[in-house]
Parts: sequence; structure tokens; C-alpha cells
Amino acid sequence: MRGEKGFALVIALIVTTLLVALLAEFVNEVYVDTSHSHNFVASQQAGVLAESGIEGGRKLLELSSLQRGSEQYSSPLEVWAKPQSFETENGTLTVIIEEESGKLNLNWVVLPTGIETAFTPITRKLFENLKLSNSGTDLTSALMDWIDEGDVGAAETGYYRSLTPPYAAKNAPLETVEELALVKGFTPEVVAKLKPCVTVYGDIQKINVNTASKDVLLAIGLSQDKVDSILDTRKARPIKSLAEFDIAPDVQIRLNCQGSIYRIHAEGKVGESIAVAEAVIDLTQSITGPKVLYWREY
Repeated sequence: MRGEKGFALVIALIVTTLLVALLAEFVNEVYVDTSHSHNFVASQQAGVLAESGIEGGRKLLELSSLQRGSEQYSSPLEVWAKPQSFETENGTLTVIIEEESGKLNLNWVVLPTGIETAFTPITRKLFENLKLSNSGTDLTSALMDWIDEGDVGAAETGYYRSLTPPYAAKNAPLETVEELALVKGFTPEVVAKLKPCVTVYGDIQKINVNTASKDVLLAIGLSQDKVDSILDTRKARPIKSLAEFDIAPDVQIRLNCQGSIYRIHAEGKVGESIAVAEAVIDLTQSITGPKVLYWREY
């Protein structure tokens, strides 16, 4: 009898241990599932916040335009250029707007036929001003080969096919600045230096003096004195006319005082979940509403 009782006790202990283990696993599964559910809801809410930030940024740009009235300028002294942060019931929304019209459009460097443009030497000068390290590679020529429709040159498909992994030259305009990483000589360091100064958006071939960087203004052909004067002036007030700076006609034709292309960066945060939406919009399409040139969520 004692042996049977001892055996029954062992069985009972084993069963109890198994039940405790199963209960612990069940509790853990419930906790994990609940946690995943909460994280999913938070991530969805963060995404909605970020998307709403794009619309809010667009409204802010339209408000700034209304405040300017008939005056033809846009300036980082306006409300759109100040980062906006909002606390909501569920989380936080941050919106940052940057004007693309003060940057040099790299797609202007060459015509589809491969013929140089007025912006070819400007692009080359910008690369020189930024002291880009290219290991002897002619960055401007490589960029032109990537964009033009022809496939004959030092940086065309023949070169890219020799790489690992191989790929073809695009032979079409850049769609994003990040695409430069595929072009011969454009190392991560080169692209990082270029990013604040260049864009790939917009058809209006004029650069806004109110938002252009010093290096871009110098590359266009302005003297150091005139660039310093422009930079000092726009710190205190928006520049509404180029006439006050006595700029040579062949340089002035590349400049204006107003932008129309903007990048809106919106970040939504709910708990530990963060979602980002980014859009580039063209305000010249204001009759039918701004045109979205680029959209990304991550």
C-alpha cells in the first residue's frame, strides 16, 4: 500500500508540475498577445498622426501664402519654417517643413540628348565648393551619364555591369536624392554633403535667394560680397526683390525670391511606437490643390 501511495504522490506531483507549466505558458501567451495588440493599435495611431501632419503642413503653407497676399516671396522667417509640435489625446505630432526651391535641381544638369545646360557649370562649381572627395572621378560627368538617354560614356551601363551586383545606368532623371548612391563616385560621404544643397523636384529653373545655402549662391555666380549681403539681409527680413542687390542679368535670371516646392516631414508618436510620413508638394498647382511629387511612410 505504501508503495502505491508513494507512486500516486509522484504522479500527482508530476501532474501538478505540468499544470503549473501550462498555466504559466498560457499566462505568457495572453500577455504577449495583449502586448502585441496594444503595440499594433499604437503603431496604427502613430501612422494616422503622421499622415495628419502632412495635411496640417499643407494647410500651414497655404496660410503663409495667404498672409503674404500679392507679395512674391517666401522666407524661413515665416511660420511654416518653424518646427511645430502638438500634444494629442493619444500621443505627440511633430511637423517640420523645408523648402526645396532653395536647392540646386540636379536634373537640370543635362538635356535628355546629353547636351550640357546653363546649370552644368553651376553643378560642377557646387561640387567644388563642397570639396567633395571623388577619388578622381568627375562627378558631374558621371551624373550626366546617369541622367541622359544615351548609353555611351565612362559611367554608363558598361561600367555598372562590371559591379557586384551588376545593374544598368538609369538614363533618365533622378527620382530621389538618395538615388545618387547608385551613381559612380557618389559615395555615402558625398551624398551626405550634397543633401542639404540639392533636390530633384520642380520644373521652375530659378532658386530662391531667401532659402538657398551659401554654397549654392556662390555656385550660381554671385560674388562673396553679394552672398554675404544676401545672408545678412535675410536674417532680419525676407528679401522681396533682387533689385536691391545689383546682380548681373546673366546671374539674376537663375534667381527669384519665392519658392513653390516644399518637403513636409511629420512624425507621430504614441507610446513607444513612432511613425513617419514625408511628402514633397508643389504649391504652383494651387487651383486644383497642391500636387504631391513624393510620398513615403516608414
